[in-house]
Amino acid sequence: MMLERVISGVILIIMMALVLIFGGPVLFVFCLLISLKAYFELTRAMDVRVTTLTKDGDLIISDKDEKIDAKSNLLKKKEEKVNLLEILGAIGVFSYYSVLFFTKGGSFVMLSVTFTILILLFVYVFAFPKYDARQVMATLFSFIYAPIMLGYLYLTRELDHGFYIAWLIVISSWVCDTCAYFTGVMFGKHKMAPILSPKKSIEGAIGGVLGSSIVGFIYAYVLNCFEIIPGKGMLLWAFPLICGIGALISMVGDLAASAIKRNFNIKDYGTLIPGHGGIMDRFDSIIFTAPVIYYLAVILI
Repeated sequence: MMLERVISGVILIIMMALVLIFGGPVLFVFCLLISLKAYFELTRAMDVRVTTLTKDGDLIISDKDEKIDAKSNLLKKKEEKVNLLEILGAIGVFSYYSVLFFTKGGSFVMLSVTFTILILLFVYVFAFPKYDARQVMATLFSFIYAPIMLGYLYLTRELDHGFYIAWLIVISSWVCDTCAYFTGVMFGKHKMAPILSPKKSIEGAIGGVLGSSIVGFIYAYVLNCFEIIPGKGMLLWAFPLICGIGALISMVGDLAASAIKRNFNIKDYGTLIPGHGGIMDRFDSIIFTAPVIYYLAVILI
């Protein structure tokens, strides 16, 4: 299992390096495909395709009704193979990334997001009561959580010196994850989130933040030595700071993804990545960290 995780991890790092090197359309397609997969993993995990019905086929609207009927064994689940909400959300992902690619984060990005939300609510209202509010909210959440936030990886790469800045996202997430794991194994005694993730410790979290900050400093030092980013002496303090903050955020992203799995009683989001699970199992911290690194880079660098 560990060997499988390591091999998958190495392949992912190589893949990430290649798409960051090429940038442009290559990174765009990569982010789009990853976002779509993550979107469908979330909608499936959150039961967007499942409608709760009574034995007579009536839609359950409130939690109170659901609990009463559950005690009387009157509940049954209706799962659709094709769900209109899911399809519209996926179209929204395509439209968001299309606008992102052509405008590089202009005002039309918000227009595409707003349009997707309006379309989903339009279907909810005029198809009522075919879909309940929980399905609509889960679709909206899945659309915003993974695709929109992961889009910041592409936007970060499009910044001046974006290739070098984008690596801060990787350092803040995957380097943090690695440092936190080994620090936790060696020194972990105090549980950080015993219910959500029993194996994570406060000591591991500290090790993850410190490890990311140290790697960020070394990275900045190397860039300064070779004058890769001219006139950027501030990197020696900005990069470690950004990586430290990003590491803290990445751990929240990891726990948030775990919380969703706990709520819906699933072990992994998928099986795409051997030893890890689905896209949401491996890119959860990247998704959470990308927008934070983007805005910190815009402000500090």
